[in-house]
Amino acid sequence: MSPDVPLLNDYKQDFFLKRFPQTVLGGPRLKLGYCAPPYIYVNQIVLFLVPWVLGGIGTLLYQLGILEDYYTAALSGGLMLFTAFVIQFTSSYARNKSVTVERMLTTDILAEEDEHEFTDCAGAETIKFLIPGKKHTANIVFHSVTAGLLCGLGTWYLLPNRITLLYGNVGGTVVLFVFGWMTLCIGEYSLIVNTPTESATFQTQDTYEITPLMRPVYIFFFISVDLAHRFMVNIPALEQMNQILHILFIFLPFFWALGTLPPPDALFLWAVEQVLEFGLGGSSMSTHLRLLIMFIISAGTAVASYFIPSTVGVVLFMTGLGFLLSLNLSEMVLVFKHSVTRHRVGTKSNALSSGSEIRFTWREYLFYSIVLVLALLETGLLHHFASFSQISKNSPQAVVGYTLMILFIILWILKEIQSVYIFGIFRNPFYPKDVQTVTLFLEKQTKLMKIGVVRRILINLVSPFAMIAFLSLDSSLQRLHSVSVSIGFTRAFRMVWQNTETALLETVIVAAVHLLSSSADMWWSRSLDTGIKLLLVGIMRDRLIQFIAKLKFAVTVLVASWTEKKRRKSTTTLGVLNIVFSPFVLGLELQETSCHTAEARRVDEVFESAFEQEEYVKLCSINEHFGNVLTPCTVLPVKLYSDARNVLSGIIDSHDNLKEFKGDLVKVLLWILVQYCSRRSSMLENAHKTENKGKASLIILPALNTEPQTESPEDTDSLNSENLDDWSDDVFGEEPTIKKGKDEKDQLKVLPGINLPIPGSVESQNIGSHSINTVTEESLYQAVALGYPAIDKGKQEAMAYIPLMEFSCSHSHLLSLPEEWMSNCLPNSKMKEMSSLFPEDWYQFILMQLECFPSKENASNVGEEIAKDRVLKDLYVRTVMTCYFSLFGVDNMIPSPGHILRVYSGVLPWSLALDWLTEKPDLFQLALKAFRYTLKLMIDKASLGPVEDFKGLINCLEEYESDWYIGLVSDEKWKEAVLQEKPYLFSLGYDPNMGVYTGRVLTLQELLIHVGKLNAEAVRDGTCREDPDSGWLSHCCVPSAQHRGQHKQVFRKHLLLFAVCSIRHETAPQGCLIFAGTAQLTLTEVTVK
Repeated sequence: MSPDVPLLNDYKQDFFLKRFPQTVLGGPRLKLGYCAPPYIYVNQIVLFLVPWVLGGIGTLLYQLGILEDYYTAALSGGLMLFTAFVIQFTSSYARNKSVTVERMLTTDILAEEDEHEFTDCAGAETIKFLIPGKKHTANIVFHSVTAGLLCGLGTWYLLPNRITLLYGNVGGTVVLFVFGWMTLCIGEYSLIVNTPTESATFQTQDTYEITPLMRPVYIFFFISVDLAHRFMVNIPALEQMNQILHILFIFLPFFWALGTLPPPDALFLWAVEQVLEFGLGGSSMSTHLRLLIMFIISAGTAVASYFIPSTVGVVLFMTGLGFLLSLNLSEMVLVFKHSVTRHRVGTKSNALSSGSEIRFTWREYLFYSIVLVLALLETGLLHHFASFSQISKNSPQAVVGYTLMILFIILWILKEIQSVYIFGIFRNPFYPKDVQTVTLFLEKQTKLMKIGVVRRILINLVSPFAMIAFLSLDSSLQRLHSVSVSIGFTRAFRMVWQNTETALLETVIVAAVHLLSSSADMWWSRSLDTGIKLLLVGIMRDRLIQFIAKLKFAVTVLVASWTEKKRRKSTTTLGVLNIVFSPFVLGLELQETSCHTAEARRVDEVFESAFEQEEYVKLCSINEHFGNVLTPCTVLPVKLYSDARNVLSGIIDSHDNLKEFKGDLVKVLLWILVQYCSRRSSMLENAHKTENKGKASLIILPALNTEPQTESPEDTDSLNSENLDDWSDDVFGEEPTIKKGKDEKDQLKVLPGINLPIPGSVESQNIGSHSINTVTEESLYQAVALGYPAIDKGKQEAMAYIPLMEFSCSHSHLLSLPEEWMSNCLPNSKMKEMSSLFPEDWYQFILMQLECFPSKENASNVGEEIAKDRVLKDLYVRTVMTCYFSLFGVDNMIPSPGHILRVYSGVLPWSLALDWLTEKPDLFQLALKAFRYTLKLMIDKASLGPVEDFKGLINCLEEYESDWYIGLVSDEKWKEAVLQEKPYLFSLGYDPNMGVYTGRVLTLQELLIHVGKLNAEAVRDGTCREDPDSGWLSHCCVPSAQHRGQHKQVFRKHLLLFAVCSIRHETAPQGCLIFAGTAQLTLTEVTVK
C-alpha cells in the first residue's frame, strides 16, 4: 500500500459508510443512498431494541425478587418467541398482499436496486423493506424458536446479579450489561428481522438460509460455558474461562464485522475435518459429501472397537480397517474404468500399453491384499504371544523403538540426498549440476533414482510393519472398553498407512520420550496411553510447523520489503499493524503490485541458480536464495503436448492443391478399405475357422457391362439435388454446426432432414438380409430400386440384373468387402463414368504390400493373383466411387474450402448415395477418416513437398494410422487419443474473426519441469487476499506445465500440497502450477501420467 494512494476512494467511502454500520449492527440500514421518510429509521430502531425491552421486563422482575432466574429466562424467551412469530407472519402477509408492478429499466442499475417507494408507516412496501422474510416456511418456525431460546438464555446470561458475582464490580457490571444486550440485539435482529451481508462467507448462495444463524451460534457458545459454570461448581478453570468470555462477549460485533469468526457451516465442516485428520487419522477430502462419509465411517470404526470383547480382536480390527480406510478406493475404481476404456477403444499402436496397464491394476490389488494379510498376521501373532510390560530399555517395544529411530534417520538422509539442496542451504554434491536435456538428466540421475527406490521400499513396506510391531507390543491394548484406547490406537493404526512419514516421526518422538522418562514418575507417562500420546504429538507437530511457516514467511516479506527504500516506511507501519492485529487474522498488504515480468525473472533466477550451474563450481555451494518462500527441489521429465496453431491460407484455398485433393481422396479411400477388410478377415478367421475354405465364393454383384442407356434429364436433376441452401461456398461463414447426441462418437453427423423420403421417389429395397451361402436363385434376379425421383416408364433407364459371380482367386475372400456394402445405389451409367477415376496401378501396389496372406513366402504371388480378380476389383470400384460420390456429389468440380471444412466436420451434402452411406456406420466412419487423412496429406505435401512414389504414400498413411489422430477437438475420440498419448493430434478449424482456416497440431514432448517447494503460509496468505496481484507474488511463482512454443511463467495462487504429481495431457488451463506446499518431492515418489 503506497502512502500516496488513499485506502478508500470516494465511491468506496460512500459504500463503506453505508455497508459497514449495517454489518456491525446486524442488519439495520441507517444510511441509504436516497432520501427516505423518518419512520423507516424509527421502525428499524424499534425492531432492534425489542429483544432488550422483552429481556428487560424479565430482568426487572428478577431484580425485584418477584421471579427466580430460570422463570425470568422462560418469560423473556416466551415473549420473544411470540414477537418473532408476529414479525414473520406480518412479513408473509405483506408479501402476499403486495402486487408486483413491472418497472421500466433505468440506466443506473445500482440506484434501481436500492430505491424503494414508501407510502405509509405500516404499508406493504415498508414492511417488505424492513422485514424481507424467510424463503422457506420451515425456517420461519425454526428461526423464531431459536430467537426465543436466544432471548431467554441471553437474559439469564446477562442478569446483573450474576455478573456482579463474577467480577464484584458494579461499574463493570453496568458496562457488560449494556454492551452485552447490544450484542444480543444484534444477534436477534440478524436472525428475525433482516440478515446483513457478512464479511465472512462460505457459500456463494445461501440456499438454506444458514447465514442468519451465524451470530446466534456464537452467542449460544458463550452462554453454554456460563451454563456449565452454573451447574458444575468448584472448577476454577471454568470460572476463569467464564469471566474471560463475558468480556469478549461485548466485542463479538466487531469480530463479526471484521470477518474473524467463520460461518457456522464452514466452522462445522472445518471441525469435522480437524477431528478426522487429527483425531481419527484420516486426511482432507475433496468434497463435503466425501468428508462426511469418511468421518462417519472413521468414527464408527473407533466406536465399534470399543465394544469388541477380545484384545486380539480389537488389534486385528484396528489394523485391518486402518489399512482399508487409508486406500483411495474411489481413485482405484476410476483407474480401473479408465484402463477398461483404453482397452476397449485402443488401436494397434496402443493395445500393448492398455493391456499392461490393466495387468498393473490387478497386480496392485493383489499387492494390497498380500500386505493386508501380512499386517494382520504380524499384529495378531505379536499381540498374542509377546509378553507385555511397561516400556524399559530392554523390553521388546523398546527394541522396536530403537529400530524406528535408526530407520527414521536413514530415511531422512536419503530424502535430503535426492533434493538439489540439503536443509535448503547447501547444494547437494550428488545432484547433477547442469540439467539441460532429458537424456543427459536421466543419465546423471540414475544413482539418485536407485536411492529413491530404496527409500520408497523403506517407507511403503519396512516402516509400516515396524510401526505395527511397536503398537502391537504396547501394554495399553490390554485395557478393554477404554475410550482413550479406542480413539488413540484407531488413529495410530490408520496413520501407519495413511501418512507413513508423519506417523514415523510421531512414533519416534513418543518412543524417545518413553525411553528418556522411563525411570521418572511423570504425568505424561503415568496418565496417558501410547495412542493418546501419538495424538497429542501429532497436534503439536502440525501447529509448530504452521507457526514456523508463518514466522518464516513474515520475516521473508518484511526483509524483502525493507530492502527497497521507497517501501521502508510503509512496511514498518504495516508490520506493526500486523503484530497488533495478529490475534484477529487481519490480512494487510505488505507490498505494492509489481510487474509480472519481474516476478517471472525472479523465479527464473531461483531455478537457474539451482539447476544450471557450471562444472567448475565447488561441490558444496550455498543456496543464494535461502530464506525465499520458493525452494527448488528437483527436475522432472514430464510428457506434455505443445500446441501449435497455423493459418492455412494459401494451402486449403489453392486451386492446384484442391485439384490434387480429389485424386488423392480416391487413393486414400481405397487404401483404408483394403486395410480394413484385411484386418476384418484376420479377426473372423481367428474367431472361427471356415469349413469350405478352398471353395470358390459366391457373391452378389451388379454387372458393370450392361448396355449403355441414354441418360434422361431427370437423372441429371436428381443428381444435382444436393445443392442446398446450407451448402453455399461462403468462405467467411461460421463453422458448420456438428450435432451431438447421446453417443457422440458413434452418431452420424448429417444435415437435418436428409433421411426424409423425396416426394415421388421409390423406396429402395434391401436384399442384403440373405447370407451368401443361403441366397435363393429367385432373389438373385430381383430388381434394385435406385431411390431417385420416379419418371415416365418409357424414359426410365433399365435396371441392372444381379448375376451370380465367383471370385477367380481362392484368396480373394481375405479382402472381400462386407455383404451389406455390396448393394447398388447409383445409376450404372454414372458408375461406369466414375469408374475411370479408379487408380488400378495403386490398387495393384496396395495388394502387393499386404501381409495378411497365409503364406508369407508366396505373398507376392498371392497378391498378383488377387489383383487379377476382376470381381473383387469391381467390388472395390463400386464401393470406393460411391463413397467418393457421397463426399463430393455429382458435380466433377474443384471443392471449395467451405466444402472441405463441412465434410471434415462430418456434415455431408445431400446426394443419392448419402442415405446409402449413412445406413452403414462403419463405412461412413471409414469414408470420413479417409477424407481427413487426405486433407492432412494435402497440407503436408504443400508444406514438406510432394510424395515421390507409392511407397512414400503408404509410409505416410501408415504414419497417420499409428502416430496421428486426425479429427475434431470436440470429438470424444480426441480426448481418448490424448489419454492414449498419441504422438500427434490434428484438427481443422475456422476463425470467423479473421476469416481464415486454421490447423491445430498437438505434439507430444518430454520436457524437464522444475519442481519447487513453496511455503504453505505464503499461498494461504495469497488466497485470503482480495487483491489478485499481491506484490509478494514474485517470491512464490513457479513455471507452468503448459508449453506453448517456449516456457511461460504464469501465476495462480492455489495451495497444492501433493506427494504425487499427476499431469494429464488434456487442454490445461493457463496457470496450471506444479509446486508443493509441505512435501519434499523425489523423482521416484512422483508418478507422471
